[in-house]
Amino acid sequence: MNKNRITELFGIEYPIIQGGMVWISGWRLAAAVSNAGGLGLLGAGSMHPETLQEHIRKMREATDKPWGVNVPLMYPEIDRLINLLIAEGVKIVFTSAGSPKKYTQRLHDAGMKVVHVVSSSKFARKCEEAGVDAIVAEGFEAGGHNGREETTTLTLIPQVRRATTLPLIAAGGIGSGEAMLAAMVLGAEGVQIGTLFALTEESSASDAFKQRCTQLEEGDTMLTLKLLSPTRLVKNDLYCRIQEAEKEGAAVEDLRAILGQAAAKRGIFEGDIDNGELEIGQIASAVKEILPVKDVMSRLVKEFDQAKTLINSL
Repeated sequence: MNKNRITELFGIEYPIIQGGMVWISGWRLAAAVSNAGGLGLLGAGSMHPETLQEHIRKMREATDKPWGVNVPLMYPEIDRLINLLIAEGVKIVFTSAGSPKKYTQRLHDAGMKVVHVVSSSKFARKCEEAGVDAIVAEGFEAGGHNGREETTTLTLIPQVRRATTLPLIAAGGIGSGEAMLAAMVLGAEGVQIGTLFALTEESSASDAFKQRCTQLEEGDTMLTLKLLSPTRLVKNDLYCRIQEAEKEGAAVEDLRAILGQAAAKRGIFEGDIDNGELEIGQIASAVKEILPVKDVMSRLVKEFDQAKTLINSL
């Protein structure tokens, strides 16, 4: 696997970034990915500032490799969080779910590299205007919160590539080395992978969540909650109640009432597989065993190299 703008930007061996997923991406997962040659990200979206500070400090003990933090800009205490990242000297920040203009310059002034997640070429152009260092273009195959456009990764990557000259990372439905190569042929220079790493030994997700996801078949996840915030969920009892309510014309307040408090925490972290939000990507149906991160990374690199060799022989 050759070096490129993504490996050089972050100082990593492989252009593989682990998604900063809520209730999943703690220091154990992020450190394991970084130690295996990729870029590990802490998922700040489900952490109080004090908890994030603890994870940051444990990351420093667990790895001497590059790593970063994923920050959803809709985070309730976002200004406090930004201050914490600056105070702790974090070097890489991935932002999402908001405008990149608000914090990019401040993070740059603090010496950080800034990457923003988008779901369309329109927002990719806004990222370039905001001065970010790279872009993650995420197709709707991805798990969790998603773009309203429902554009697939295969469609999105070449359009974003035409819209911007910035280093480009593909995300959504990437679960093999072959898929990595396909994304790069379309114009990406790296990939961000969530689901594969969510279903590893080092993931903070509950064993019940992981085991449920390894039992999924094609079509067992769907994008829902489009009135509220489009989210890909496993079909379970909670999902069925949401679907029924949406068919009956439920308002946003009704959907919030069905979800209740901390629905993602209930489902992912606490393992309530019937009544919690089970956020995972479409590619989960291809994952049938829970492996350590180093094995997943090794397989991705091997598959990528084999696929590249095959393509070159055609």
